[in-house]
Order: sequence, then C-alpha cells, then structure tokens
Amino acid sequence: MTAIKVFIADDAPEIRSYFQMILQNEPDMEVVGTASSGKEAVEKVIKLCPDIVLMDIQMESRMAGIEAIEKIGEMNPNIKSIVLTIHEKDDFLFKAYAADAADYIIKTSSVVEIINSIRNVMANRLMLRPEVANKLMGEYRRIKEEQGKMKETLKVMTKLTNTEFEILKLIFNGYSYKTIAQQRFVEETTIRSQVYWILKKFGMQKMKDVIHLLRELNIFDIYDL
Repeated sequence: MTAIKVFIADDAPEIRSYFQMILQNEPDMEVVGTASSGKEAVEKVIKLCPDIVLMDIQMESRMAGIEAIEKIGEMNPNIKSIVLTIHEKDDFLFKAYAADAADYIIKTSSVVEIINSIRNVMANRLMLRPEVANKLMGEYRRIKEEQGKMKETLKVMTKLTNTEFEILKLIFNGYSYKTIAQQRFVEETTIRSQVYWILKKFGMQKMKDVIHLLRELNIFDIYDL
C-alpha cells in the first residue's frame, strides 16, 4: 500500500510537531515535509509534490495560507490542500473554498475527523459537512439577494435627472441641504423638492435610508470608475 504523502504548514512549531506525530502513527500516511510560512510552503511543496497539504491560514500574514493554496493549485493542480485552522469565521471559509481548498477543518476537531478528511480528500470522496454546506448556501443566498438589490438600485439611478444625481451625490458625501442650496445658487426649498422626487423614485421615506443602501452597495464606486 502506497502511503499518502502529507505536508504540514503552520507557523507554530508545536502544532507542526503535534500533527506530524499523529500522522506518522497512521500506517497509510507519511509526513514528507513542514513549513512555517505560506511562502516556504509553496517553495517546498512544489519540490516535494505531496498528495495533501495541511495548511494553516494566518502565518506571515492574515491570508498567507489561502494565498499559498492558490499558488500551489496554479502550479500543480494535482496537489490537494486542506485548511487546518483555529478560525471559524465565515469569511475565511468562503475564501478558502474560493482558493480551491478541498476541505476546511478546525484544529480542535477530533483526530479521527482530521485523519478521515485526509483519506477522503485523497480518494476524491469528500462530501461537504452539513455545517460547511449550510454556511456556503447562506453566502450564496446573501450574494443573490445583494445582486437583486444592486440591479434594482441601478435601475432607479438611471431614472434620476442630472440635477437629482448631483444632489444625491452631495448628500451622500455629507453636505447639508443648506450648503447644497448655496453651492447651486437656489433656495433650500428647491433642494428639498428635489429630495422629495429622489425619495419617490427610490420608494423610500427617509434620505438616510437611501444613503445607507448606496453605501451598502458601494454605488458611487461604480460611477467613479
């Protein structure tokens, strides 16, 4: 039986030693190398060509492990990476899978779960665990919802007159109605009248709600391109 060649990347020497000890006790696994940084991991993994890389996320930088997974995948797509981290935050999980990580495991998981993950990834039979699948589906729904908001908001923006657009942008940038009126050489009541029509087009009652929506979607970043 050919042993699964495993590489361990973690900036904590005690963690590397711990997992090296565990895996070396498995008859079907062999630790072929270790690294303390994402950069070192990429360099060594490409030379050693392990089957599986256990990759920590935060090493020399916040996203070093995920960046390393991307580079390894680009250079040798046959090498599979498993994220092994203390971070349970969704943003790390999403970025790890986007970088083509094969699995995402918390370091406090049982030894059995970690070893099973290695074997399953090696055999291409890994199924997403329910908690991971639920988070990914939740993110998918959030993105779809945000795309819907963006589409509707851009549709409203195209219905604004040039004057309404300029006034909206000034309000977005923190200018008061009085200051805007002075800049445009009109009465403040004229600005308030324009604001009324802006609100009507957005289907909202308060300008602060419109501004909150525009900030959430970074609308003016699009117009500033």
